[in-house]
Amino acid sequence: MIKTIQESQEIIRRMNASTAVPFGLLVEPEQVVPFIDDPDIRIIDLSRESIFEQIHLPHAILVKPKELLKEEEFAAGKLPNTEQLQALIDRLGLTEQHHVVVYDDEGGGWAGRFIWNLHCAGFYQTSLLNGGIHAWLAAGLATSTEITEITPVLATFQVNCQQQQQFRIEYEELSTLVEQQAVQLWDCRTEQEYTGIRLAARRGGHIAGAKWYEWSTAINRQDHLKLHPLTRTQQQLEQRGFDLSRPVVVYCQSHHRSGLAYIIGRLLNWEIRAYDGAWSEWGNRSDSAIINGEQPF
Repeated sequence: MIKTIQESQEIIRRMNASTAVPFGLLVEPEQVVPFIDDPDIRIIDLSRESIFEQIHLPHAILVKPKELLKEEEFAAGKLPNTEQLQALIDRLGLTEQHHVVVYDDEGGGWAGRFIWNLHCAGFYQTSLLNGGIHAWLAAGLATSTEITEITPVLATFQVNCQQQQQFRIEYEELSTLVEQQAVQLWDCRTEQEYTGIRLAARRGGHIAGAKWYEWSTAINRQDHLKLHPLTRTQQQLEQRGFDLSRPVVVYCQSHHRSGLAYIIGRLLNWEIRAYDGAWSEWGNRSDSAIINGEQPF
């Protein structure tokens, strides 16, 4: 059974409270500084490898985007299986005592996707670094070029995917809800992808009934890729016709950009799930309900 947003948030709140780290789902660079050497903090960098090699947060560990994905015939960005998720958690040496701070160099897409993966795996002590490496550098905070070596531990966190339906929806369930017109859909791709002008699968357009709000609209490029105030983003979403009191499913092309949209939904206390099959699955199938040529608003 899928839990309500209140029950889901309570799970995450309790898990966060189990550590000594006073971070919420979104954390500012200055908040991280006093804990930068805390052994219970695990800092994960999803930036491009070339950037990581030149500069990163002290003690940061590089995770490559390909480690977050499982490619299938129709879909490029599906959630890895339990064994693959466990292998990554073991590589990072994550235990139940750790709190993970994640960042990237693009405003939070890949970092948000990594957090979503952890939530699906049952690990909830997670924070997105607001603005990522750009905001960290703008604040003049310490950086490093050293590679952190992870000390192997015997009791790494054991993946538990029993509750992943709180965070994820798959094709069969989604197609049924779309057919019944019983789902609120957020397409966070570009307008050209939404209308079908830009083709990124066998068919172009969007899932029938989906509303459009591009993921990058929530990022303030004049403030080092930090998020715009949530009140602004919520107002814009509501202007596009979204009802934040109703559950929503978010998708993009491969559940990369919608990684940030997932985080925004959680920050807005929105009951949100991600469709990781995304347009790469929906648009490549011949039996899925699509609309093209329709303007977003």
